[in-house]
Amino acid sequence: MPASYAYLGPEGTFTEVALRTLPEAATRELIPYVSVQSALDAVRTGEAEAAFVPIENSVEGGITTTLDELVAGTPLMIYREVLLSITFALLVRPGTELSDIKTVTAHPAAQPQVRNWLRQHLPDAAWESAASNADGARLVQEGRYDAAFAGEFAAARYGLEALETEIHDAENAQTRFVLVGRPARPAAPTGADKTSIVLWQRNDHPGGLRDLLGEFATRGVNLMLLQSRPTGAGIGNYCFCIDAEGHISDRRVAETLMGLKRVCLQVRFLGSYPRADVQPAEVRDPLPGTSDTEFASAADWVARCQDGRF
Repeated sequence: MPASYAYLGPEGTFTEVALRTLPEAATRELIPYVSVQSALDAVRTGEAEAAFVPIENSVEGGITTTLDELVAGTPLMIYREVLLSITFALLVRPGTELSDIKTVTAHPAAQPQVRNWLRQHLPDAAWESAASNADGARLVQEGRYDAAFAGEFAAARYGLEALETEIHDAENAQTRFVLVGRPARPAAPTGADKTSIVLWQRNDHPGGLRDLLGEFATRGVNLMLLQSRPTGAGIGNYCFCIDAEGHISDRRVAETLMGLKRVCLQVRFLGSYPRADVQPAEVRDPLPGTSDTEFASAADWVARCQDGRF
């Protein structure tokens, strides 16, 4: 397998900055791709060992392009995640003033994070989406647009100037990135883990989502992300992308997945991996009987009953 990581490019994206925080990135060739889809396809075809892509931000939630790519196609698996604090700079060609700006560009996920700033300072500027924030900077360099929202670090790479910095509508905004590879055995649990799955209901009925969520609740498994995505089979047909606390090797998580497998049309396992915030899962009260010790004890009791040792 080639020792390379694909990532959402071009050079100078927040994705690249986040990727370089991984120790293993220093031993891989880092190859920029023009889109999330092409980066993940590079893994599916064997061109890259893994792909590093954004999957969620604290302002708008899940990044739909990434979620949809993980929902469809050949299965892939998440191995790592990184959290990166995000603040934008307004990058322009040298000599550009704020009054000169008629068009701005950035990745679609950036717009909700700078919407209020844009309304206040550039209310008449037309917004155009770019494949990534760094690609927006490249388009400004080429003269296609007047300004781009991107990381300040991208200015030098594209011969631009940061006209404004520290732009963000929400304090402490973060984006979550994931390292995605082909399916394999998950890494050993760390005690501070996350499990990601996709669920498809057998049919649409009153209380259907409640039934699925009940599989988590009765076992004390806390959800960290719940987002519906259309299946493409018509209006009203959705699957559910879910992040839950814990590791598939945890008894209560494993039993939750087994319960979901029994009642769902389809379950896609996207991986169990260390949480970037290193926060251990917490079983909330009042939920007696939901600790791993209690699940193990109950399983041992059933085994003894089967052996006639009760």
